[in-house]
Amino acid sequence: MRAVQFTAYGDPPTLVSIAPPACPPDGVLIKVHATGVCRSDWHAWRGHDPVRLPHVPGHELAGVVAEVGPEVTRRKVGERVTVPFVCGCGRCEFCLAGDAQVCPHQTQPGFTGPGSFAELVPIHAADHNVVPLPDSVDFVTAASLGCRFATAYRALTAHGRVQRGDWVAVHGCGGVGLSAVIIATALGARVVAIDVSPAALLRAGELGGEALISGGDDTAARVVEVTGGGAHVSLDAVGSTATALSSVDCLRPRGRHVQVGLLLGRHSTPPLPMDRVVANELEIHGSHGMAARDYPALLELVESGALRPDLLVGQVIGLEQAGAALAAMSRPATTAGITVIRLH
Repeated sequence: MRAVQFTAYGDPPTLVSIAPPACPPDGVLIKVHATGVCRSDWHAWRGHDPVRLPHVPGHELAGVVAEVGPEVTRRKVGERVTVPFVCGCGRCEFCLAGDAQVCPHQTQPGFTGPGSFAELVPIHAADHNVVPLPDSVDFVTAASLGCRFATAYRALTAHGRVQRGDWVAVHGCGGVGLSAVIIATALGARVVAIDVSPAALLRAGELGGEALISGGDDTAARVVEVTGGGAHVSLDAVGSTATALSSVDCLRPRGRHVQVGLLLGRHSTPPLPMDRVVANELEIHGSHGMAARDYPALLELVESGALRPDLLVGQVIGLEQAGAALAAMSRPATTAGITVIRLH
């Protein structure tokens, strides 16, 4: 099968022909029709999030079930499907409670195993992780849900508990940040979007951002001023010491910070102002994707038109362009929106 693969961290990802993966006994093989290009894939390529080499990246996928393992009872060949980027084992206490996103035995396509920058991708524990797609949701839109839109949705609804009229600060307007802008606006919140990129801020404004702030040392103070006392909910969608601190510092009393961007390497232990957290009874949450059981409610909103993840798609490319698109994430973005690879 065709796949994009890298053999060493930072080496150019190249289009190659490799043997197709085996179908797991409890899983399925999915024929990939579309897959997103995500910064998490870039982190793996750069070695910030180690993977087994050589490696096929990709974890935001949609396609059709091509093969079903003998232990699978709920999926069938030919189904149109997507999957969360965290796939639970389906047996542990967390999976049984519906929290597969924190399963200690989780698998992740594109990280713990080969990913979706390929014609076929294996998914384990398919009865628990594979999500059927409504006919009205096309594959590119489904891939744009990926980890970014689904993660932002759960971050705002489960952790942020956003209510109509709340101020929501979004630090970083890449894929997950712009997803948060769309979702928070649809929930009736007022959004402050922060980014260093003028193009990203412009797109955030087009998608519903009410106040746009160019990131800098005084970001938190400017958010407090714009919101008349601070945000009710703030997301760090970048994953850096500076943005995590700004996100906490811009909250009003009883506010909620949600860490969505990955904090890796030297940024993994930011010096959070716990004195403010205690004095103002702030809440600090991490958010790690969304379990398969929560997808139906999200897909209903997409079907109804209340949520438009397709608006995030900046460009659609072929598999032969995927390596260059991944490597391009090493440079400052010149356009806003996400890139989706279409294979069929």
